[in-house]
Amino acid sequence: MPSDDAWEDHDERSTIARPAFDPAPLSEASFTLTVVEGPDAGQSYAVESSELSRVLLGVGPACSVRLSDRQVSRRHAAIEIAGSALRVTDLGSTNGTFIDGARVLDGFVSDGGTLRVGATALRVALRTPERRVALSNAVQFGRVIGASAEMRRIYPLCKRLAMTTVPVIIEGETGTGKEVLAESLHEEGPRASGPFVVFDCTAVAPNLLEAELFGHERGAFTGALSARRGVFEQADGGTLLIDEIGDLDLALQPKLLRAIERSEIRRIGGERPIVVDVRILAATRRDLDHEVAAGRFRDDLFHRLAVARIELPPLARRRGDVAVLARHFVRVLEGSERMLPDELLRRWNDYRWPGNVRELRNAVARLLAIGELDAAGSEEAERDADQPAGDLVDCVLELDLPLQLARQKIVEDFEQRYIERVLAKHDGSVARAAAASGIARRHFRRLKAARKKS
Repeated sequence: MPSDDAWEDHDERSTIARPAFDPAPLSEASFTLTVVEGPDAGQSYAVESSELSRVLLGVGPACSVRLSDRQVSRRHAAIEIAGSALRVTDLGSTNGTFIDGARVLDGFVSDGGTLRVGATALRVALRTPERRVALSNAVQFGRVIGASAEMRRIYPLCKRLAMTTVPVIIEGETGTGKEVLAESLHEEGPRASGPFVVFDCTAVAPNLLEAELFGHERGAFTGALSARRGVFEQADGGTLLIDEIGDLDLALQPKLLRAIERSEIRRIGGERPIVVDVRILAATRRDLDHEVAAGRFRDDLFHRLAVARIELPPLARRRGDVAVLARHFVRVLEGSERMLPDELLRRWNDYRWPGNVRELRNAVARLLAIGELDAAGSEEAERDADQPAGDLVDCVLELDLPLQLARQKIVEDFEQRYIERVLAKHDGSVARAAAASGIARRHFRRLKAARKKS
């Protein structure tokens, strides 16, 4: 068993400090929504605490609170439990959402309150009083690290989903670690020995999307000098992550749906279907409920993908994780924790981190590149840890570059040295080097390729 002050994951990929935490820090309740006015009068719906994100209200088939009111939109609103109240978010409905007579885009309704959508009024009743909920004591799932209640709440769900082959949608802001979670779901499951392939919908020209997904035969179009496998074939026997699926061209969505439903694809210019065995994970920074309501994302494709949903919280909501992650990144980047004085961690903890975990990791990398404390950590440790020092910074300063270019140069040089060092340490293995670096293999390869070009 790990000690109380340190915890090491089972495959020794990283060691992170285990902070003290409340074993039951979250409170939850359950509610009943009863239709008191409208076509569905008398109908009741349960809204219970769940790890599976929010509940949809509307007339569409994907809605758990499904109404027949023609004045209600297909996906009218989303409902989630927030302590002893329900949080209601309008999803761009035609006729609006009202709580106790006031129109809201995002609001809270408590026991005894009334929620009105279209010609329907629903009375909110607290069914199970607010109670304390015990959470997992894990502080990590695969490569995903975090000891906050917000993260520990989703680890059991991640563990269960890793052992299945059902499609999963991973939602969250840019930089929250969606790709790292997807790779962890793959690595912790039965397909770990198979390929993990990433298809980024924002990184491919629109006219090449179909060829990248499904492949093409020789001569299928101008420039197709040889046959090429698409990402579905490349991921056969493993996992395909479709990153930023909310940006996928609407015209291509039915073809993707057909490939997922039939487990077969047809190359452009091909005459025969090709059977593929692929687990589908999808990630998006967009609110897909809004995208469906706006007609930019197909409801049937969403319904097929959203067998399970995981929402990664922004770093600003992950209480206590800034210090945990900062210390972890210092260790994997082979720095010293003396580079993280308490005052710096306090400032970082108060910062909103709009770029989330990715921004924090970059901040730690810059700190190690341009900040240096003496061995005793005495007077130097009292300073802000972003003071320039060392030959790298001196050389860049001599160039008299604008601040942004100078900072970019320092980070690029640091990344080059780091990539070379970690690859050498792991005998050139990208997989092991990426794991030790705490980043997805695709991102590590991208950094490696960028350093080669430079």
